[in-house]
Parts: sequence; C-alpha cells; structure tokens
Amino acid sequence: MVLRTLLLAIDTSGKNGSIALARVMPGHSEVEIVEVVPLTGGAFSAQLVPQIAALLGTHGYGKNDLGAFAVASGPGSFTGLRVGLAAIKALAEVLQKPIAAISLLEAVACSGAARGRVLAALDAGRGDVYLGDYELGPQACMNVHMNVHMHGERLLSRGELVAEAGGSEAKGNVVVTPDAALAETVRAAGIRVELIEYPNAGMIARLGWEHLQRGQTASPEELDANYIRHSDAEIFSKPKA
Repeated sequence: MVLRTLLLAIDTSGKNGSIALARVMPGHSEVEIVEVVPLTGGAFSAQLVPQIAALLGTHGYGKNDLGAFAVASGPGSFTGLRVGLAAIKALAEVLQKPIAAISLLEAVACSGAARGRVLAALDAGRGDVYLGDYELGPQACMNVHMNVHMHGERLLSRGELVAEAGGSEAKGNVVVTPDAALAETVRAAGIRVELIEYPNAGMIARLGWEHLQRGQTASPEELDANYIRHSDAEIFSKPKA
C-alpha cells in the first residue's frame, strides 16, 4: 500500500497570503487540497507559524507528518516573501524534506483557461508590471501532465507590456492577470486578456507537487526569493556614477 504524502504550501508574496495543506501520492499527479487558510493584513511574521500549527492540528497532524513543501518564491513583497521563505527553510531543514519554489507568475499563467503562449502579468507598482512569458500545453497545470515552459520573466513598464503583447510577434497571445485595472489597460489596447482570481496557496501546492515529482527541488540553503525588481535598499545604495 502506497501512503499519501502531506504537502504544505505557503504564499506570502502579497498583502493577503495563504497556506494550504494537501495530500499527494508519489507517482500520481492528483493533488487533494485538504484546506486553504487565508492570511490577511500583511503581518505574516506574527501569524504564519501559529496558523501552520493550527491548520495541522485541525486535521490531526503535527509538523513531523509533513513530507514536502511548496512556497511562492516571488515576485512580490520583499518582507512578505522573506517571512514565508524563512518559515519553509526552517521546517525543511529540521524535517529534512524537499522544497519546491514556485514563481507566482507561473501560478498566474496556470490559473487561467488560456493555453498556448500566455503572458502572465502582475502589477508591480510605480507603473511597472511583472511579466512572465509561458508556453502552456493543452493539459498543463491540470494534474495530468505538466507541460509548462517558461520563456522568461521580466519587469516592464505598462507601456512596454502593451507594446510587447500587441506586437506582430505576439499575435494570438493572451495576457492573464488578477489585476482588474491592468486587465482594462491591456483590453483597451485591443489585446486579448483573461482576468482571473488571484492564485492562492492551493495552486502553489498543485504546481509544487508537479515540480517535486520532476525533481525540481531546492535545499534550504539554495532556496531564495525571485524578486525580479531590486529592493529600494539595493537601488539607493548603489554608488553614483
């Protein structure tokens, strides 16, 4: 009898985050989401560990029952990402269990119905956009066959996004985003857009399990945030020319 593995997934990349508990089985692509718990208010450092303990306890588990981890590695809030990554690093190091680091842009791309060439877009503030360029196969992200190829992830201005998404080479592409204002900007330029719900830790768990089964893991020492944009501290500490 093959026992199911318990997977913990965390997303602290934005103002509102979430944690998810899932049951998975080695060699099988199906992911059973046990529960997704929202984290609100942005003060993740104070509530993350107690919420994990409460979630496990609600379903009769303890931390030693965890068999794998998935975490949103960015892009997003510098402080929020550090909190989530630190918690996963600590648990994985103590328990000696594997970690899958998932780009939030991949989660956005896979949350929509569009397949083929998909441009996942997130509001990055300051008039900028985080853009992930993905190729999704017919059954990508659906727990059947993971068929996702990333062409690249970048920081663009909104104008650059519209120019790129509407260019001749991008004909037929779909922009997928959870940001209504960004979706309207893209739609107004005559570009196909799909407005989605913001992905939660349940999607991070699904993608994480696919990555884990393919051996795409990170050790606690290797796990790092995918900020895409430099922090203000890095920007303003650069020596002037």
